[in-house]
Amino acid sequence: MLYQTSNLYLKARDNHIVELCFSSKSSVNKLDLQTLQHLDEALDILHQHKTVKGLIITTDKDSFIVGADITQFLSLFTQPEEVLSYWLVYANSVFNKLEDLPFPTISALTGHVLGGGCECVLTTDFRVGDTTTNIGLPETKLGIIPGFGGTVRLPRLIGPDSAMEAITQARTYSAYEALKIGILDAVTTPEHLFTSALTTLNEAISHKLDWKKKRTVKLSPLALNHTEQLLSFTIANSLVTQKAGAHYSAPKTAVSVIQQAAQCHRPNALEIERNAFIKLTQTPQAHALIGIFLNDQSVKTKARRMCSAQITEPSHIGVVGAGIMGGGIAYQAASHNNTVQLKDINQEALNIGLAHSAKLLKTQWKRGKIDENRQADVLNKITASLSYDTFDNVDTVIEAVVENANIKSAVLKEIESHVSTDTIITSNTSTIPIEQLALSLNRPERFCGMHFFNPVHKMPLVEIIRGKQTNEATINQIVSLALQLNKSPIVVNDCPGFFVNRVLFPYLMAFRLLLKDGIDFVLIDKVMEQEFGWPMGPAWLLDIVGIDTAYHAQTVMNQGYPDRFKEIKDDVVALLFERQWLGNKTQQGFYCYSTDKKGHPIKQPNPELIELLSTQPHNKDHNEQMIIDRMMIPMINESILCLEQNIISTAEEIDMALVYGLGFPPFRGGPCRYLETIGIDNYLRSTQPYQHLGPLYIPPNHLIQMNKSGKTFYSHHYQSPFPEPLEKKDH
Repeated sequence: MLYQTSNLYLKARDNHIVELCFSSKSSVNKLDLQTLQHLDEALDILHQHKTVKGLIITTDKDSFIVGADITQFLSLFTQPEEVLSYWLVYANSVFNKLEDLPFPTISALTGHVLGGGCECVLTTDFRVGDTTTNIGLPETKLGIIPGFGGTVRLPRLIGPDSAMEAITQARTYSAYEALKIGILDAVTTPEHLFTSALTTLNEAISHKLDWKKKRTVKLSPLALNHTEQLLSFTIANSLVTQKAGAHYSAPKTAVSVIQQAAQCHRPNALEIERNAFIKLTQTPQAHALIGIFLNDQSVKTKARRMCSAQITEPSHIGVVGAGIMGGGIAYQAASHNNTVQLKDINQEALNIGLAHSAKLLKTQWKRGKIDENRQADVLNKITASLSYDTFDNVDTVIEAVVENANIKSAVLKEIESHVSTDTIITSNTSTIPIEQLALSLNRPERFCGMHFFNPVHKMPLVEIIRGKQTNEATINQIVSLALQLNKSPIVVNDCPGFFVNRVLFPYLMAFRLLLKDGIDFVLIDKVMEQEFGWPMGPAWLLDIVGIDTAYHAQTVMNQGYPDRFKEIKDDVVALLFERQWLGNKTQQGFYCYSTDKKGHPIKQPNPELIELLSTQPHNKDHNEQMIIDRMMIPMINESILCLEQNIISTAEEIDMALVYGLGFPPFRGGPCRYLETIGIDNYLRSTQPYQHLGPLYIPPNHLIQMNKSGKTFYSHHYQSPFPEPLEKKDH
């Protein structure tokens, strides 16, 4: 060994070639600051070693480098600007040192090569990947841009248009996709990766490949004339602004940085990137988006720990209740290699469920994600039936019939009589308490809620509801199933509406109160979408959910919380329900729904509803912040009340449940992160003008006590220590 640390080693190979292997003692390689320091020291040795003719960079892990240590970055973001700037300058000096080695270099890549890992290999002259390689720069998902030269090197390697698409969309590429656009020079099988990379390196050493020319291009300004630059960056700015929207500045910053650095040599280009990176790290959006990334890891780690014991993953799943929801659950289970028995009392519902699965698979096939054999294989895993004849060997049953307590109870009792005593039964109820449904069962300890969100194949959250009699083995098994279905499970305790719907309905009640006060629903939707950042405003959301579905669910919630949820009579929602204008399903609700000649959807305010509302008083005494406060305070209060009542366990789970289950604006991070951003004290003051509206606007005691004691949800959360600046080196 020429050099060895806990993160990497240098090893001499034949023909004066040296191997630099990333070999962290952790389960994965991360580009943390200690690894950077070790890489720096290794490169010093290489620069001093006069006989080296080439360098091959490898890993002994399944993935090359999964990215930077985000917890360390979060710590750096809270430091004075000069400290963050120091470390960025230092990191870039290390990568420059790698790029400037006086001999050809190649990276042999496998698995994930993301973020800082991707930026690292962009410094080498060649990159060979195996078929498992997944490479990209996902930083804009975290509200930042690449900070180790990614915005400088990638445009020079693959061209500015492809680079801007890769960076602004946080794209990750499979091996062959990366080969096609020029990030990789070759793709091979995992067993031939090292020898293939070695062959390429020897060709460079023998001058069969012109590595110096490749390097010169990468170190030079972009070869674009003025017209090409104008066209490329004007189009990119327009597309990114349209796609990113007003609340996500990182993609737009990335385009600006690439444009500013286009005619610069490396030192000035890296300085432009560094200044922009530092500015983004100070934004609430970056802290919120990084928080989501870390919360997601935390929630999934907790779920994996829950089922770390030997738990058999279900392979035979029964779904009772077909249609779109049941069909979606059946598709999700079958596409993850489970056999599915889909049961309904209605053949038409079974046909709809099977057709829905077939449609999703056809879409996958059209996009090249699966081949025809896989398409047929998944469909063949679903067996539809009008009887329970095939349910004697199922491991788990997911009940997904209509949201009616009496019907669900009857169906659950029926299911229990047709399955073995070991089978776990779950209900996909969205509001009805598990304890209430369990009354119909002889084995309530083997029963829990498993609440999927629609559309099942897109929504990552599964709410798992623990009833009073549910045993932990049942919960662990269903957590295991949710993970196997590639979902993010969050376990909550039983109550009407559980967590997600319990906090959604106060939000919808707030909307109805605003309507009663004469505020236009179109304006409310506009404010909540454009200003707060929801994917759809409350009126549009009600249309998508279904006015009838929401109306009946609200009745259940009112009965469950009579002291908090007061019935709202004779309002617009009641009017829509009375006229059976049920939203998207009837093409008429708050909005009218149709398609243009090309089949594109059209949504317009319902003119008949507008006419009916024109006779009612209109309130002009409002502003955008008032609408946001009145809409959001009930949702935030209810979220913290659920934490206080132990319905949900942590702030992380609150935030992830609402981001993944309701589409809470990711750049705001979830209710708890949002509270942290605006300040708990400021939030409590904002509730005061509205507390006369009722209990939903009165903040929970838990939040008041947090404010008195100075506690926060996330202060210094996830942050890890980082090394002190290296005094011995002048960077």
